[in-house]
Amino acid sequence: MLVYEFISNGTLYDHLHVEGPISLSWNNRLRIATETAKSLAYLHSTVAMPIIHRDVKSANILLDDTLTAKVADFGASTYIPMEKSGLTRAQGTRGYWDPMYFYTGRLTEKSDVYSFGVVLVELLTRKKPFSYLFSDDEGLVVHFVTLFAEGNLLQILDPQVIEEGGKEVQEVAAIAITCVKLKGEDRPTMRQVELTLEGLRAS
Repeated sequence: MLVYEFISNGTLYDHLHVEGPISLSWNNRLRIATETAKSLAYLHSTVAMPIIHRDVKSANILLDDTLTAKVADFGASTYIPMEKSGLTRAQGTRGYWDPMYFYTGRLTEKSDVYSFGVVLVELLTRKKPFSYLFSDDEGLVVHFVTLFAEGNLLQILDPQVIEEGGKEVQEVAAIAITCVKLKGEDRPTMRQVELTLEGLRAS
């Protein structure tokens, strides 16, 4: 028998996509992002053998009665062999998948980084990654990256984020952009992301 902590506030997905214009405050979103990054960084670098989660998404980030983030659903997780070779069976959720998997057949720590970047985009926009479609070939991430490059990010940001967030919003958007870069080697580690987010919260 397995006993789990009772999580009273549902998932991050539930809070972001609730009906109505008001969702989690910007400060709570930034804190939840930081706590999630810290959890993933621990999986990747602190335990004896690194673990990749393989299904990082807002529905797998649980919130307790103080809205503290708990990363859940490790059913898809796997230890990373020391040689990091061989094919990895596809896991995850459409909209959060690392696109490099389709080129390499491998999931790595950087696959979790990509999925976390999608969660950051979701936190900033309150758009659903698996259903948002700007055009036939432009989903949420591609559209977000395009608007960021054009300096038109306000077109897609959640109005509540615009109202409550300060300079951190642009900086969190920049972190998201680095996380969702096509090539894994161009993405930061989760530890780097964690430290950057911690720095934003402390500033």
